[in-house]
Amino acid sequence: MAQALMIDTKLRLRFETGLNDKGEPIFKTKTLGNVKNTATADQLHQAAQAIASLSNDLLASVVRNDSFDIVG
Repeated sequence: MAQALMIDTKLRLRFETGLNDKGEPIFKTKTLGNVKNTATADQLHQAAQAIASLSNDLLASVVRNDSFDIVG
């Protein structure tokens, strides 16, 4: 039977940096590696808020990306 083994966790922060000529938002992303795979959603949210407080841009979203190795 195949198993999924977690190999990597990353945190992606998406910031709204302004508006284009059409008035649509412009986004910039920052991806952080070396995230503990045991981190809870609350811990990641707190970390994202702390990092966002250092930026002049508005934090639009926070995404957790877990990567797995599928072995069989």
